[in-house]
Amino acid sequence: MIEIYTDGAASGNPGPGGYGVILRSGKHYKELSGGFRLTTNNRMELLAVIVGLKALKTTGHQVTIFSDSKYVVDSVEKKWVFGWVQKGFAGKKNKDLWIQYLALHKLHQIRFVWIKGHNEHPENERCDRLAVAASQDKANWAIDQAFEQERNNNALL
Repeated sequence: MIEIYTDGAASGNPGPGGYGVILRSGKHYKELSGGFRLTTNNRMELLAVIVGLKALKTTGHQVTIFSDSKYVVDSVEKKWVFGWVQKGFAGKKNKDLWIQYLALHKLHQIRFVWIKGHNEHPENERCDRLAVAASQDKANWAIDQAFEQERNNNALL
C-alpha cells in the first residue's frame, strides 16, 4: 500500500505556481516539489498527482492519493474525466495533464481521498509548504510549456 499526499499552489491564477508531494510506504518516505513561472492552481494540483505516480518505480500498486483538490478528486472519483476522453476533452482545460494522468491510472489500483485543505492535516500542510516554496523559488522555475503555449495561442485569437 502506497500513500501519496499532494498539493498545488499558484500566486495569481495564472501566476507563479508549484506542487508538493509526499510518498509514503511503510518506512519509506520521500518529498518532491517543483515550481513554474506561469501556471494555474488546478494544473499544479493535477501535476502533483502525476509527479507522485511517476515516482513509483514499479507498477501494480494499491495507491491512495490524498488531495485537497475537489477538481482532481471529483474528476476521477466521479468518472468525469473518462467522459471527457470520449468527447475529446472538448471545452476542458488541462488536456495535456489529464492524458498523462490517464496513462498512469492504468498502471496501478488508485483510490482518491479528499481532505480539507488548511485544516491542520500534517501531510497536507507539509505539501502546501513545499508547493508554496517551489512557487516562490524563481531561480529554479520551470516553464509550463503546454499552458504558456495555449495561453499565447488564445491571445492571438
